[in-house]
Amino acid sequence: MAVSTSSLDLKSLLSAVSQENASDLHLAVSRYPTLRIDGDLVPFTPAKILTPASIKELIYSFLSGEQRETLEKEKELDFSYDFEGKSRFRVNVFYEKGFLAAALRIIPTKAKTVEELNMPSIILEFARRSQGFVLIVGPSGHGKSTTMAAIIDYINHTRNDHIITIEDPIEYLFASDRCIINQREVRVDTKSFSSALRSTFREDPDVIMVGEMRDAETMSIAITAAETGHLVFATLHTNNASQTIDRIIDSFPASQQNQIRAQLAGSLLGIVSQRLIPRIDGGRVPAVEILISNPAVRNLIREGKTHQLDLVIDTGADDGMISLNKSLAGLVKSREISMENAEIYSLNSSDLRVMIQR
Repeated sequence: MAVSTSSLDLKSLLSAVSQENASDLHLAVSRYPTLRIDGDLVPFTPAKILTPASIKELIYSFLSGEQRETLEKEKELDFSYDFEGKSRFRVNVFYEKGFLAAALRIIPTKAKTVEELNMPSIILEFARRSQGFVLIVGPSGHGKSTTMAAIIDYINHTRNDHIITIEDPIEYLFASDRCIINQREVRVDTKSFSSALRSTFREDPDVIMVGEMRDAETMSIAITAAETGHLVFATLHTNNASQTIDRIIDSFPASQQNQIRAQLAGSLLGIVSQRLIPRIDGGRVPAVEILISNPAVRNLIREGKTHQLDLVIDTGADDGMISLNKSLAGLVKSREISMENAEIYSLNSSDLRVMIQR
């Protein structure tokens, strides 16, 4: 199947993402279109190597005139793309060394359940709370949005609430069930995450989902929303619970940090940090760290002793907490993942080895 530059080519490439069970498609000059399968990049050799002309025609085939103008002006563009009603993609188009390139991530048409994702059921306890702040964290491409969508969809089917999501771009499309769900896309329905968050105070939400907290203003409004009677879910690109708390607090000037620390201590319900680890028999499985806020956690945040949170997590199993190493060790012992991969994703591989040898 040789790929030239017609609309059929785009269809063939996007179809290949689904057929190969890939998570991403990468387009770059002088390379084959490349799929990410189970975390690895795999050249799609049935296609031709992309040239500057072919990649431009390919990318422009799914851009509107307005999007083309924005790309040429801003040199990068984020948007979502619906592929024949079968699947949706989160797309980033950008320039590199003067040529166009793109990264497309497939978004499943339906949010999976927490059970289907192999995530611990304890995280659904967050969905049953009336107010507070929940953070889903981890590296890019490790399932944060998917986990958050599973929680939101659970709320949709079990509560009678008003849910507002703020995303860039909209990923999962939710069909309102027991809840009313309004999904807002940055640059399409609102100017920014912070402006959309600010306006939610006049929109009577019960649950607010923030696709990504990118700046101190967005963080501050999200924390305030959690303090004032809303259940707020958000994502951050951090590695674990302690780093997440530090990242939020360090985003503010020193004069505001004590206030933010106190607000966060009072409003935080929990932090879920996750990694998707290659399975021995194919596919990927999540390893998680779960922090659940209790009096000890709140005191450590308030007193600025976040480095002690790891110990609280290690000893907090009765509250539903789990450390990343304990999660990884369990996956190694059940022979779902290799020891090599467990060590790659562990933040403390020496402790991991001790835990597995017990």
